[in-house]
Amino acid sequence: MTSPCQVLVVGAGPTGLTLALSAHDHGALVRVVERREEAFRPSRALIVHPRTLEVLRPLGVTDALLARADTAPVGALHLGAHVVEERLADLELPDTPFPHLTLVRQMDVEEVLGAALAERGVQVERGTQLLTARAGAGQAGVELRSPHGVEKTACGFVAGCDGQDSTVRADAGIGWRGGPYAEEVVLADVEFEGGLGAETRGSDGTHVVAGRHGLVFLFPLGELATWRMLATRRAPLGPSPEFGQSGPPVETADLEGLLRGAGFGARIASVAWSAQVPLQHRLAPAFRRGRLFLAGDAAHAYSPATGQGMNAGIQDAANLGWKLAFASATVGTTPDDLSRLLGSYDAERRPVAFRRLLLTHAAFWGEASTAPLPSWLRGTAAPVAAPAVPLLLHRRRLVAEAIRTVSQLRVHYRDSPLSVESTPGPEGPWRAGDRLPDLDVTVGGSPTRLHALVAAPGMHLLVHPDAVGVSLSGLGPRVTVHRLEHAPGHGLTVVRPDGYVGFRGTGADQTGLRAWLSLAAT
Repeated sequence: MTSPCQVLVVGAGPTGLTLALSAHDHGALVRVVERREEAFRPSRALIVHPRTLEVLRPLGVTDALLARADTAPVGALHLGAHVVEERLADLELPDTPFPHLTLVRQMDVEEVLGAALAERGVQVERGTQLLTARAGAGQAGVELRSPHGVEKTACGFVAGCDGQDSTVRADAGIGWRGGPYAEEVVLADVEFEGGLGAETRGSDGTHVVAGRHGLVFLFPLGELATWRMLATRRAPLGPSPEFGQSGPPVETADLEGLLRGAGFGARIASVAWSAQVPLQHRLAPAFRRGRLFLAGDAAHAYSPATGQGMNAGIQDAANLGWKLAFASATVGTTPDDLSRLLGSYDAERRPVAFRRLLLTHAAFWGEASTAPLPSWLRGTAAPVAAPAVPLLLHRRRLVAEAIRTVSQLRVHYRDSPLSVESTPGPEGPWRAGDRLPDLDVTVGGSPTRLHALVAAPGMHLLVHPDAVGVSLSGLGPRVTVHRLEHAPGHGLTVVRPDGYVGFRGTGADQTGLRAWLSLAAT
């Protein structure tokens, strides 16, 4: 017996679990299916960006994630004979509650999200594969295969979080533009004989080598051994594994060869697990087809440069989950009736994904391409410039600006159909479509921070001190009103569940406020 389903989530990685949590916490009946029978698989992602922690906070999981994370990691950058060591904590990011680089394994992220879902009574149905998905006017029809047999059922919406070989994307007839990289990633969990060697200066933090032959990372975050090794190399000729899947193990001699090429003299004592992973750069030309949606790796595939994959998927899910829940609550409507709400997902997230694709493509070219120019830059030019690196790292604002870009803190949706301002709009530090910054405010005589104020599911209406005499009755159960006594900005601001400003208006524009809420909160 299966439970009723308004939103079927296909895939139980970080993207699917986040989307299920968001949809559930905003009122939808959610079902999650995962074709893999076991939850564990060695993590590929090891970094969670500040913006990702922000969008997860209203779902109540950030404390559990941070309890498993390293929020003050030490990184050692090796450039030829030079080693530059830096602690990457307390970055100059005053408008976020998470001003640090966070190292945490994908396995831990999935365990925390899965436990939160289970606490809400939603169990991941493992060993259940989506065979087909079809979108109709009033519902989506799916066919599932599980150990209990083949099941045909219907749901309101299907969220394809099923990876680079997405069945949802194929059944929706959505293309997959892009191509493979000439390089691949090698992953391994290893133990070393007597440590890493003198060239590491005794540091037990993360080591990064950008050498002539590619990139080598050593993280003290292995799941089956102390060290996780990530290296890039030119992909060998011949058949390669399926994209999005781990390939065959890598010989110990090959792993040691990559280490020697990076300048490490350490010898590997044992290899607990290894795999070669093919890479591609791709983007779906649409993230939605009727009642079928794509998120995470099903919608876009990046190189590992700047750690975007898991973070991009979680941010997709935070954008889409509440919209599917709100749409599910509107009985008797079709996707066309909800076109502005549902269409805003593609309008907002696909341009962001395209810009991220350009960022990761350029970064990967510099970090790992085996072409002559980037190889020369890493092997010859970078060691010469190495003495200047500490000076750059000590310019904290410069580092913070780089983190803002990589973390997607600069992303905005000002051109979205859900971003509306009164005409003329009130003055303030943000516009409709902007990410809400974390600033000091006063509510009920007590100081607090904006992000703490809105760290709960639903819409949040900020009533600024100059918005006097405003009638706010009848806004609906999804809207929480916060009357600010001391705060930047003016008038009325509605904060969406994913932390973006949806509506901004004067205190007198209650008509505009209610019109926006009827559009976005259905």
